[in-house]
Amino acid sequence: MSNAVTAETANTDHTNNTSNDNSQYQPQLIEAQQQAKWATDKRFEVSNEPSDKPSRYMLSMFPYPSGKLHMGHVRNYTISDVLSRYYRLKGYEVMQPMGWDGFGLPAENAAIANQTPPAKWTFENIDSMRAQLKLLGLSIDWSREFATCSPEYYQWEQWLFLQLYKKGLVYKKLATVNWDPVDNTVLANEQVIDGKGWRSGAMVEKRDIPMYYFNITDYADELLDDLDQLEGHWPSEVITMQRNWIGRSAGMEVHFPYELAGEQNTLNVFTTRPDTLMGVTYVAVAAEHPLAQYASEHDEKIAAFCALCKKGSVAEADLAKAEKIGMDSGLTVTHPLTGAQVPVWVANYVLMSYGSGAVMAVPAHDERDYEFAIKYSLPIKQVIDIPAGYFDEAEADAKENNTESNRAYTERNNLVNSGEFDGLDFEQAFAAMLAKLEPQKLANKKIQFRLRDWGVSRQRYWGCPIPMVNCEHCGTVPVDEQDLPVILPTDVVPDGRGNPLKNIPEFVNTTCPKCGSPAERETDTFDTFVESSWYYARFASPHDTTNMVNKSAANKWLPVDQYIGGVEHAVMHLLYARFFHKLMRDENLVSGDEPFKNLMTQGMVLAGTFYRVNADGSTTYYFTKDIDIDFNERGQPIKAILKSDGQPVTIGKIEKMSKSKNNGVDPQITIDKYGADTVRLYTLFTAPADQTLEWSDDALKGPYNFVKKVWRIASEHVQALATANLSTDTLNNSTLNNDTLNTDNLSKEAKSLRRKTHETIGKIDSDLGKRLALNTPVSSLMELANELGNFKASSEQDLQVQHEALIDLLIMLSVYAPHIGEHLLEQLGLDTVNLNYPAVDESALVQDMVTMVIQVNGKMRGKMDVAPNSDPEQIKVQARAIESVAKFLTGEIKKEIVVPNKLVNIVVAG
Repeated sequence: MSNAVTAETANTDHTNNTSNDNSQYQPQLIEAQQQAKWATDKRFEVSNEPSDKPSRYMLSMFPYPSGKLHMGHVRNYTISDVLSRYYRLKGYEVMQPMGWDGFGLPAENAAIANQTPPAKWTFENIDSMRAQLKLLGLSIDWSREFATCSPEYYQWEQWLFLQLYKKGLVYKKLATVNWDPVDNTVLANEQVIDGKGWRSGAMVEKRDIPMYYFNITDYADELLDDLDQLEGHWPSEVITMQRNWIGRSAGMEVHFPYELAGEQNTLNVFTTRPDTLMGVTYVAVAAEHPLAQYASEHDEKIAAFCALCKKGSVAEADLAKAEKIGMDSGLTVTHPLTGAQVPVWVANYVLMSYGSGAVMAVPAHDERDYEFAIKYSLPIKQVIDIPAGYFDEAEADAKENNTESNRAYTERNNLVNSGEFDGLDFEQAFAAMLAKLEPQKLANKKIQFRLRDWGVSRQRYWGCPIPMVNCEHCGTVPVDEQDLPVILPTDVVPDGRGNPLKNIPEFVNTTCPKCGSPAERETDTFDTFVESSWYYARFASPHDTTNMVNKSAANKWLPVDQYIGGVEHAVMHLLYARFFHKLMRDENLVSGDEPFKNLMTQGMVLAGTFYRVNADGSTTYYFTKDIDIDFNERGQPIKAILKSDGQPVTIGKIEKMSKSKNNGVDPQITIDKYGADTVRLYTLFTAPADQTLEWSDDALKGPYNFVKKVWRIASEHVQALATANLSTDTLNNSTLNNDTLNTDNLSKEAKSLRRKTHETIGKIDSDLGKRLALNTPVSSLMELANELGNFKASSEQDLQVQHEALIDLLIMLSVYAPHIGEHLLEQLGLDTVNLNYPAVDESALVQDMVTMVIQVNGKMRGKMDVAPNSDPEQIKVQARAIESVAKFLTGEIKKEIVVPNKLVNIVVAG
């Protein structure tokens, strides 16, 4: 290890030299060697057998096998790996598994584009991404790997579906979907672009089709209340998002009587504002509502309008942005308090799949109702007292912008124009109206949730088959458990026109499990959120062929101790996983109420953009590799030239890495240039893990030079030991046992190095184990390396202290940069299989001397060493006696300021 390359002389553009010159830091060589050792030793495989060690389950959200890693993946998995390696050093048995979220629409789209089966595309991508992940040096237990698109996995969600069906937690009903009339297929909301199918360009229609639902609303109260258990362990914003999505609200269900075709009925409407009931001037129903359908049968214009409402997306976000249109149905319902007739309007903003498909409209106190009423000249009746001047600011803004202001007052206040209820506040009005209407069966108190039951049917091929059979005699019949799994054919190339499963007789045609007659399999497949809702539990026993989850394995590993992933999954994935955990708990498969004890949402990786605006107004984005960039002293780009033509391009904003902006960074290229250890250090050092990371190729040189510096320090230390004829075995025993290191009569510099070493041990232990701060430990390691690099050992005792500091540095570094850390430890004679996190020697933290700065009139004139917390008066005397200080004390001393253990400032006149 002699003649190591220094940080100053290394050429970072040629780091992929893989010669056998051991004097140089060659990341590609040592990383391949270490990874081969880990694989051969099966270093990171763990057993489900009981252990004396405490267990720790670390999990990052598993990837969709798109074919190529991006830097978001690198950051995500490096975070979990650092924590995994730290806890192993702390004596835990750590499980860090990896799998693949194999089903999904992107595979179908790729199959259509490339004319290849989604299965082939998916498994080829898995092979590619597995190899890329292994290059990062992740301490993964690969023996637990699985893909959710394998029958060995998805048969168990089919099994659970059947158990839920028996319990009544699965049901089938009509649902409104986006329908492409040209491709004859259902479209996801994201496949509807400007109201048209993404592939065919046809205007999308709303269509009602039968779908299976999980009755998640049966668990709504528990899902909401159990969030209290996660306070302090999950990010508060995620908990808030979950609470809002579940959306428990107390209100009143109001019944508006009506007579239709000689039959008495009621229009049922839920409202959280029953205090505004006297302000209802119309009610609105969905186009699919029975009242709208009745009106359609008797009026061609209404029928045409209802048909129009069925076009366009069914997504809430799209409906919110769409123009609100409606038509008077000609029908009325009776106001439950006044007995007045209230017109029924059909409106496009009301969906049959939400609530009862009807809303009561109070234009004076609801902004949407106000806009609708203004548009169609409907009455607006104020029933809540509006403070004077409340709309003045809105009116002024509207006048300035030449727009109409919305004068709906949506706050709570006392009632007006409400007859016997005038003067009551919200709570009083709620109680009084309920007391009057409930005995007449015209209202009842109701708790309602924003959360809807989970529709899990997808009319697509590449997903888990739903284990149901349709029989013309018996209706819908579940598949017998003994016939599971229902296997998805994998040699299918979809063309985007409908579900190809319908055209495969070998799949569709079967016999009824109940009566034995010819029947057809269900061709819908599960929503892919189903697979990702329980994968974390399957990792505990991935090869169990008799249970969905082995209970004893689950008890050892679950819940997940630390879950890591993007905040974009804060609602749907996490909510569904929490729901599935409770379902599995109730099937006696797992224990506890929650799947993830702690959650970290890592920040996105951002990068600069470079572009030109073309003559036709379009924009062309360029890869950074195609551009020559000049940076200022702060590392910011100030000039960008396209290499191909030598002309400038515009330096754009820092944005999330994406294919559309061509600002993604290929991890493979970066690893080839700098090594995985440098990339790992950079992704965690540059910003706190839960905040965004602004990528800079230039900034990679800092961590790279740091690891080279560590290499040089280790190389020079080995040379020094050889020169002094010291055995590494003896020094290692001294360092690791902390009992034979002679600390008597240490030099001031040696004491300082020991103190820095043990301060760093304690700080990193606290940062990772308590604060979950992953960037500051890298800074601490760099500081320790600097002090170690500056230390000049002049005795055997000094070499012992230097050896201790180096070993401890490398053990802690191996958490972040495992290849170089373990390689150098092995070179120094340590067994890296059985390493432990260093223990803090409290005696090393005690300072017997501190260095104080001496200032005269604010300028430093000298330094002196004193005992900590020395007497201030004695310190002043010592300071004045220092020769370099005394010569500046030429005038009257006006003041002497002592900052304990830090400085003395002497103020001299004139």
